[in-house]
Amino acid sequence: MRVWKYGDDINTDMLFPGKYTYTCSTAEEVKPHLLEDLDPEFAGKVQAGDIVMAGENFGCGSSREQPVLGLKAVGIAAVVAGSFARIFYRAAINQGLVLIEAPDAVAAYGDGDEVTLDVEAGTISVGGKEFTFPPLPPEILAIRDAGGLLNYARGKLEARG
Repeated sequence: MRVWKYGDDINTDMLFPGKYTYTCSTAEEVKPHLLEDLDPEFAGKVQAGDIVMAGENFGCGSSREQPVLGLKAVGIAAVVAGSFARIFYRAAINQGLVLIEAPDAVAAYGDGDEVTLDVEAGTISVGGKEFTFPPLPPEILAIRDAGGLLNYARGKLEARG
């Protein structure tokens, strides 16, 4: 699992350039442009299971869905940050993308460190040190497991009959 580490105030335009807002709407159209202006190598090298780590206020900016859609589509296992913008946080839940606030873990990470993440237990190990975070609520884990809020809701309706 590779870690992609970035700083504070990573906004939605850095995650997915606004110039593509009205021309890219599917996951396949979004993926090649992820972090294009911030980290041109990201889209070509990211692999399923990788983690994004960042500082404070991750996902600030506009309320576009494409940044979350793209991160989920390339298989990002989780975004670990000091804090998240509220609208981005909600969009991530809707898509089933795991977000974890763990500022101490982010601060402890150094290039080349191994990272182990256990979302259910609420632990992240960085550079041989273990940090804890509040485990995600069962409802959010269920949304993640269903592949997003829409699939989760569909499953609930089907279960009702």
